[in-house]
Amino acid sequence: MLESDFKSINKDIKVLLKDAQGLFNAAAALTGEKADEMRARGMKMVDTAMAMTQDAQTSIIATGKQAVESTDTYVKDHPWSSLGAAATVGLLVGLLCSRK
Repeated sequence: MLESDFKSINKDIKVLLKDAQGLFNAAAALTGEKADEMRARGMKMVDTAMAMTQDAQTSIIATGKQAVESTDTYVKDHPWSSLGAAATVGLLVGLLCSRK
């Protein structure tokens, strides 16, 4: 669920930035009031993209903190199971690294 949301946000941001870039390129060829209007629209699009990026970053940080807290709680509640799982993963990684 989160991965699809992040992909959607990433796609939206790319579209917004591409549109803003097109407006800035068009505004460079124009002068006067129309150019100022296009630059303002472009800046608004960039600001929207930045806000979306900030929201996505906040969401990612909150999700990461929640994952860390739940992992910490599990490890404290089940220390021997966690130790066994870590040892097993370490053994498997060691075996994979030592293969030729």
